[in-house]
Amino acid sequence: MGEVSDADSLLAEIEALGARLQKARESVGRVIFGQEDVVEQTLITLLSGGHVLLVGVPGLGKTKLVETLGTVMGLGERRVQFTPDLMPADILGSEVLEEDAEGRRAFRFLPGPIFCQLLMADEINRASPRTQSALLQAMQERKVAIGGRVLPLPEPFHVLATQNPIEQEGTYPLPEAQLDRFLLEVEVVYPDEAAERAMLLATTGAAEDKAQPVLTGAELVAAQALIRRIPVGEQVVDAILKLVRGARPSEDGLREVRENLAWGPGPRAAQALMLATRARAVLDGRLSPSVEDVLALAEPVLRHRMALSFSARADGVKLSEVIGALKASIG
Repeated sequence: MGEVSDADSLLAEIEALGARLQKARESVGRVIFGQEDVVEQTLITLLSGGHVLLVGVPGLGKTKLVETLGTVMGLGERRVQFTPDLMPADILGSEVLEEDAEGRRAFRFLPGPIFCQLLMADEINRASPRTQSALLQAMQERKVAIGGRVLPLPEPFHVLATQNPIEQEGTYPLPEAQLDRFLLEVEVVYPDEAAERAMLLATTGAAEDKAQPVLTGAELVAAQALIRRIPVGEQVVDAILKLVRGARPSEDGLREVRENLAWGPGPRAAQALMLATRARAVLDGRLSPSVEDVLALAEPVLRHRMALSFSARADGVKLSEVIGALKASIG
């Protein structure tokens, strides 16, 4: 009897969360036009407790999306504009030497912008690798080590980074170790004509719609805990493992993988898919994830965790083609 009531309670919590999240999507949609997949995948990342990398050319609303989500999810937000001369202390903070009225000197820590719930790292690949690496510990462990002390970050803590495509001048590729710490890499593309028309009319008038808060930071933490309680069927677990393990080059693996990839995803990719499929199910008003969720999230989970070989790049092979072959192999 207890198990039945627990299951009923879980179902009720999932349905209530799904209704709240629908309101959150509607609130974001009043400000962001024609980026439904981008909004969905970013919300999935937040619900999964992860970080997201938004990739696209300037002017597609990446910064606006992050600001809007900060409002809708009720998170304390800070923004850092990454530039080539940005130093790690500009993000983490620094110790300053102060002297009191009696002449005694002591160091005082001035916290940097990373001490927030939602850090927007704008154009993250414009900063040097040294500065990019300053985020590594924070993104993985939710704490930073400064001046011999380890300081916890607020809860929840999410990094929403924007990146210009690598082909553009003045950018540095992100280290593989840092890329792996992003739950999803979300591609932001140009809006279609209808969305661009709606945006044009909505943003050039006397007043613009504003996003409204729907959740609080504490409610987001509770939602993240609920997501982890959602059951996942064996078929979905098998699909996740087959997809991730199949993306690693091996002699008996898929031909497209074996011939075109230099290296494939590690276990974090499977963990990311496990969480993200649950979050996607709840966003769609479903009570458990399906194989279709795995297929839908395969590309944003995998593409920044694998690399084409030199010969494949020379031949014009695209990662999306390799991932497409992987998806076809699991049906």
